[in-house]
Amino acid sequence: MNNAGPRIASVVLGAWLFISAFLLPYEGAQFTNTWVVGLAVVVISLFGIASAPARFLNTLAAIWLFLSVWILPGATTGTRWNSALTAVLIFLLSLAPAEEQRTIPSAGRRVRA
Repeated sequence: MNNAGPRIASVVLGAWLFISAFLLPYEGAQFTNTWVVGLAVVVISLFGIASAPARFLNTLAAIWLFLSVWILPGATTGTRWNSALTAVLIFLLSLAPAEEQRTIPSAGRRVRA
C-alpha cells in the first residue's frame, strides 16, 4: 500500500459526501450530483490505493464538484459550503504523491522515495 493515507482520507470524504446528500437539504440536480460524485470518489480512492495514477480521477471529480456548486440548481448556502469545502479537500488529497520504491544503482538496495 503505497502512501494509502491520503486515499483512505479521500474514501472518508467521499463517504461523507454520499451521506450528506441524504442528510442535508440538497434538492434536484445537486442532490443527484452529490451522491454520485461521493460514490465515485470512494471507488476511485479505493482504486488509487493500488494504482497511484487513479488518484488523478479524483482531481477531476473535485474540480467538477467545486464548479457544480454554482452551475447546478438545488443547493442552499450550507450545502454549497459543504460541497465546496469537501471538493477542496479531495482536490488536495488527490495531489498527494504516492511513495515509490527505487533501487539505488550503486548500493543495489531498495529505498522509499
